[in-house]
Amino acid sequence: MTENPAAATLVAPEEIAFGTGGTRRFQGMDHGAGVSYFSIDYAPGRGTGLHWHPYAETWIVLEGEATFTVGDASIRGTAGDTVTGPPCMPHRFENSGSGPLRVIGIHASPVIIQTDLD
Repeated sequence: MTENPAAATLVAPEEIAFGTGGTRRFQGMDHGAGVSYFSIDYAPGRGTGLHWHPYAETWIVLEGEATFTVGDASIRGTAGDTVTGPPCMPHRFENSGSGPLRVIGIHASPVIIQTDLD
């Protein structure tokens, strides 16, 4: 946790590395921020399991193509697209393209709270 969360901070990617790939997990609470995020790099065919959060989530597709399943909806997003999901709605996404997928998943919460369904 940052010593003085009221001050501006810089968080280096290696400080928030998550798992064995290029994923990063930023918990806003640890840095005086009211939002959290995942930065995800997925190879073709890789994706998340079905899960939900008690708050809204917003995804920004930075590179590649993703298929988002949010409730009963299936949404295809490509670089530059923004997809949103409401609170408590089961969702997942996967790289449905032929190249790398880079996505930022913004959590409307200072702490990431996730219930896995898979």
